[in-house]
Amino acid sequence: MTEERPRSWTEADGPLPALYLGHGAPTLVDDERWTAELAAWASRLPRPRAVLIVSAHWESAPLTIGATDHRVGLTYDFYGFPERYYRVTYVPPGAPELAATVRALVPDTEPVAERADYGLDHGAYVPLLVMYPEADVPVLQISMPTLDPARLFALGRRLRPLREEGVLVVGSGFLTHGLPFLRDFRPQAAPPGWSREFDAWAAEAIARGDVEELMAFRERAPGMPYAHPTVEHFAPLFVALGAATDPEAPAETTVEGFWMGLAKRSFQVG
Repeated sequence: MTEERPRSWTEADGPLPALYLGHGAPTLVDDERWTAELAAWASRLPRPRAVLIVSAHWESAPLTIGATDHRVGLTYDFYGFPERYYRVTYVPPGAPELAATVRALVPDTEPVAERADYGLDHGAYVPLLVMYPEADVPVLQISMPTLDPARLFALGRRLRPLREEGVLVVGSGFLTHGLPFLRDFRPQAAPPGWSREFDAWAAEAIARGDVEELMAFRERAPGMPYAHPTVEHFAPLFVALGAATDPEAPAETTVEGFWMGLAKRSFQVG
């Protein structure tokens, strides 16, 4: 969190990349390695004009726009953690203009809803606490209206023009998320075989830009269904891929390794 503050984005920088990142539980902010890697990643990017984030923790159809006034507070969508994690605050500027642009990018045939009372959930604010700790970058969270990879990819394509305006488009999940099958919940726990295998498969597919292979993860990926007994933490990947200028170009992995045995691999696509 002590990285040098990045310069602000300008049109000369061209489109910002789209990101898929692993946010983990609220306790991941106590992991020094992860916070250092994430802060360093943010410092290498121009400081965006705004962040548009899709979190694994907000599924709502139709597409729903969250709060543009972050004084509504955060959404503490987790249970059984020490009290200090429920006292965390993060109040960035709202992004009403970005919300209007998102509405304009969605076809008239598709409804868009609003939840002015929906504050950033932990899939959004946990990584942003590390990336932009001063809370000075406007943030807009939108819902994930489906878990279908092709439809999420199409959503990302619609959001693609935002990158040319200095908006950082982020899909926030976790590359493996088989919590029911973990036996060791220590942060340094050895990854189960299904977690290692899925991570290696995804890393190879991402490195060669094989969107078709990734979309077929339910049938083709080793480690399934243990790696994702429910798929909401993998699904935001397809928003990021759709937002890429060339989804089939190799992605740049920025964070790798495991936490509680789960793969925290994160990457950016240009």
